[in-house]
Amino acid sequence: MSDLGPEEDSGKPLLRRGILTVRNRLTADDVRESGTVLAARALELPELAHARTVAAYVSVGSEPATRALLDALHARGVRVLLPALLADNDLDWGPYEGQDSLVRVRHGGKMTLLEPAGGHLGPEAVLGADAVLLPGLAVDGRGMRLGRGGGSYDRVLARLERAAADPALVVLLYDSEVVGHVPEEPHDRPVHAAVTPSGVHRFR
Repeated sequence: MSDLGPEEDSGKPLLRRGILTVRNRLTADDVRESGTVLAARALELPELAHARTVAAYVSVGSEPATRALLDALHARGVRVLLPALLADNDLDWGPYEGQDSLVRVRHGGKMTLLEPAGGHLGPEAVLGADAVLLPGLAVDGRGMRLGRGGGSYDRVLARLERAAADPALVVLLYDSEVVGHVPEEPHDRPVHAAVTPSGVHRFR
């Protein structure tokens, strides 16, 4: 009998480490250039073209860059909500009003995040989104997403499900991160689409 926890036993940590190793080799120019292409791809999605409210996030480090996409959505007049990490790893939300509306927040021993500086709207604000852009490390052909393991977006997806909310769920990735299989656990929920610099992948 394994003495590993459910996630360790699933194989997620090994896949996560491999992807992060590849990401950490990217230069700042690599990240910025792919982010420009990624934004153009994402903006072609009908789910974003018709959205009035989009819940998104500010990329950090070697994550696929989101700043160009955030600015393009904001310029379109879309209401963009960005997360603020709470002490229990749940997410509050606040409006994005341009680059000057972000502040750097360090969360204990965790990474420093860029979060909305204005008044926060509460964790339930995500229920009003027409589309939710999720960070991730990988996705497979079923739409199963591999996250970083903190559980914040598992809570978001569970909240949407409890409320019977049905926004488009879209993960932003690099091309190599669309993989054959992502190990899943009972709480995992599939996304509807993945956007990479080379195109859009849709899942049933």
